Amino acid sequence: MAKTYHIITFGCQMNERDSETLAGMLEADGFVKTEKKEKADVVILNTCSVRENADKKFFGVLGQLKHPKEDDPTKTVCVCGCMMQQQHVIDTLKQKYPWVDLVFGTHNISDFPKLLHGVRETNSKVVEVWEDGRAIAEGLPAAREFPFKAFVNIMYGCNNFCTYCIVPYTRGRERSRRPEDILAEVKQLAASGCKEITLLGQNVNSYGKVKHGEGSYCYLEEPEGQQVDFAKLLRMVDEVEGIERIRFMTSHPKDLSDDLIEAFRDCKHLCHAFHLPVQSGSDAILKKMNRHYDRERYFERVEKLREACPDIALSTDIIVGFPGETEEDFMQTMDLVRRVRYDSAFTFLYSVRRGTPAAGMEEQVPEAVKHERFNRLVELVHEIQEEKAVEYQDKVLPVLIEGFSKTDKTMLTGRTESGKTVDLPGSADLIGQIVPVRITKAQTFSCYGEVAE
Repeated sequence: MAKTYHIITFGCQMNERDSETLAGMLEADGFVKTEKKEKADVVILNTCSVRENADKKFFGVLGQLKHPKEDDPTKTVCVCGCMMQQQHVIDTLKQKYPWVDLVFGTHNISDFPKLLHGVRETNSKVVEVWEDGRAIAEGLPAAREFPFKAFVNIMYGCNNFCTYCIVPYTRGRERSRRPEDILAEVKQLAASGCKEITLLGQNVNSYGKVKHGEGSYCYLEEPEGQQVDFAKLLRMVDEVEGIERIRFMTSHPKDLSDDLIEAFRDCKHLCHAFHLPVQSGSDAILKKMNRHYDRERYFERVEKLREACPDIALSTDIIVGFPGETEEDFMQTMDLVRRVRYDSAFTFLYSVRRGTPAAGMEEQVPEAVKHERFNRLVELVHEIQEEKAVEYQDKVLPVLIEGFSKTDKTMLTGRTESGKTVDLPGSADLIGQIVPVRITKAQTFSCYGEVAE
């Protein structure tokens, strides 16, 4: 009987892509995926450390594995990802979760098969976490979740050190993949029938930037010797035959170049959607966050984006209740949201992350104040989304059909270029196809439609 595995992924698309690699390695070793974590021979929890809620979910799920492990000591419980890059988390696992067999981090995923074999063959416990990244391992197998859309890492790590964020400490310094390796992966995906790719990095806008001497930088070069920044990479990917949609995330406003903005005008397959996290509308808070731009610089970038691509859909991240945030600061955030009019916004209550500068800042905002401001912000965001939804009514839009709706198995579901979810009647043979869909009912968060004649 084949050995089985189950992977639980917390957090961002980078973690989802890492989990595909872990799954690919296991399947290359003869393992078969199972949907039941309690029955799996190998269980992996791929963790996220960005917000406190993700920590709580991880420990909750890990607790559920205690009895299955006691019932079957041959089961192997593995934990990896960003949380494992923090020593206090490892200490907690050792003290309170003895049923964990293998701990590894974000930098040594390529060593997973060797580590797993060692644990299972010797019945020992292993903790192996590298402090920082080394050479990028290319050519690792991947069990892709979808055949028609895929994540493609273009870089790893982050150099920005926003004061609220743990990512630079868990993912390490920025390291970019070579453009030829990225293009080879995209071409391979296209040849296998993939239609949409999402290029991933903690800050894709700084792709290709490498340290060159004290305080200076240059960019990666392709084999012909031409320097490649992110805008250039997008143009190269845009030429790959078979790829019909290109997305990317995440971008940092401080590194948003005119050349990248112009790519939205020039590239045939680049989706007219841009996730541009602002985090706050207050210059004082942005400075405390170490974001390296102010609100006027952000507005100027947004204006240029809309000049180059008038129908672009903008989304963002906003943190409410950062230390020292006053009512006036918050009202500046509300004003920014009204001016930009986002198509969608991911709103978060500030979460203290141990090891970050913000965790030690004075003037932590009371929870009640955070929640009250958060509710006002969400109400405004939804009000704008509702107004924007009307613009979809009766339009015919290309929609990538991704599968059957989770809430209604008789309906298909897909996404527009802007990322709007559309449910529609249809048969399974449409899954993986980009089809013209007439929007028959536009709603705040999703739409209903029908295949256009």
